[in-house]
Amino acid sequence: MTFALAFLALFIEALVGYSDALVARIGHPVTWMGALIARAEQVWNEGHLSPARARLRGILALATILLVVVSIVLLIDEVIDLALPLVAALILKAALASTLLAGRSLDEHVTDVAVALEEGGLAAGRQAVARIVGRDPASLDEAGVARAAIESLAENFSDGVVAPAFWLVVGGLPGCAAYKAVNTADSMIGHKSERYFAFGWAAARFDDLINLPASRLTAIWITLAARVTRGADWRAAAQSALSDAPRHRSPNAGWPEAAMAGALGLALAGPRSYGGKSIDDAWMGSGRRDATAVDIHRALRLYRIAYLIQAAVLGLLAILAFLLW
Repeated sequence: MTFALAFLALFIEALVGYSDALVARIGHPVTWMGALIARAEQVWNEGHLSPARARLRGILALATILLVVVSIVLLIDEVIDLALPLVAALILKAALASTLLAGRSLDEHVTDVAVALEEGGLAAGRQAVARIVGRDPASLDEAGVARAAIESLAENFSDGVVAPAFWLVVGGLPGCAAYKAVNTADSMIGHKSERYFAFGWAAARFDDLINLPASRLTAIWITLAARVTRGADWRAAAQSALSDAPRHRSPNAGWPEAAMAGALGLALAGPRSYGGKSIDDAWMGSGRRDATAVDIHRALRLYRIAYLIQAAVLGLLAILAFLLW
């Protein structure tokens, strides 16, 4: 039933998403997890700790966060099963799982960057892209803004859509929630700053591990989407993913970025600036670097088709599982 659960969650999330009004009224599951992580960090990460002790505290904090999140979601999952008929329970679980996906909001934020570049120029584009990337927006020219938006689209397709759907299939609603808790912890404390370098080690390494399957799967979805998208090159997408992704400084981000770069005939990643520090990363893809707002729209079209392909595959697997059950 988890194939059907993931399919319905993707459908619901794409159709309605999670409204800003709901966020304002009750918050969002990710912000609730964020509050728990922030509290754990405040309690466990004392400034005077040695690196070894800080790393141990980080491991214990992450384990505690996972225990709390998974226990709560397991309880919710069990109550739903006991209180509702099978189909109603499936739909409700899918609605809850859809809140842990970020496909619709990702589409909206990346579209905002393209529109900002087209209508407001470079200054507006920098302002829009600063909402979705951590690099220094002032250091970006128009091509840099466009590339940053496309890279964010590719990477967050993996982290925000494919990975939670994958773990939803593997572990149901508790598995998806556990993934999201780790991914949120990585984004909050998995940095290489002085405060988090040792304490956030467990969150960063565990996030790398659990994103391994989804990052490769995302490259497959993008490659398949390129096969049926006019103007995209699926062979270059596959070749770029296989040859360039291993050279990326991240064990996961390079796969969707390289596939996207190859499909669109672009070069993504490369040297970037974060907090005034230059990061000398490898280029993904061997195409042109002068990306524009048009390329952002091309990337969004490819992303939407890849999203549909993923949903279609899950739907077919759900039907097959039902027939064999």
